Amino acid sequence: MSVIKNKPSITDDPMVNEVRNAIEHRATWMGLILDEARKKGCDYEAIGRAAVGMTGCFHGKGIFERKDGDDMEAFKKAFLTDLGQKLFEMDIKVCDDEKLEVEFHYCALVNGWLKQNFDQGTIELLCDIAMDGDRQIAQANNLEFKLGKTIAQGYDVCEVNFYKKK
Repeated sequence: MSVIKNKPSITDDPMVNEVRNAIEHRATWMGLILDEARKKGCDYEAIGRAAVGMTGCFHGKGIFERKDGDDMEAFKKAFLTDLGQKLFEMDIKVCDDEKLEVEFHYCALVNGWLKQNFDQGTIELLCDIAMDGDRQIAQANNLEFKLGKTIAQGYDVCEVNFYKKK
């Protein structure tokens, strides 16, 4: 494992900073609730995946309903807001007929978990649980989801990819 590197380059935008703080707060709740469930002997991973997955289903349906078309460009426009792209310092690597590949250069969720002093293995698991939301967003939009490298694993980026189903 590499040491987590998660430094924002956008630091002077009040709206970005405010929303990032809210996302960190959400990550803190998620991490602490799941940690308490673990301490009580519950299957905290299953609990977290189920809850986050349900959230992804809800958001995925909303994205599906907002899309203006069935192509990847329509999905991108409905899924990746301008503010969201700034919050996570996203770089859209590819958006074509078959795929949407995005690199995130900052993650407020990871920052929230770091502030709670979770170890890297726990942060990696929390990150993967959080990605169950994106997995369900993909499913609700008839897409396949592939998570590549992540900031939680110590990489400089998170690779978040959506593909048309064959």
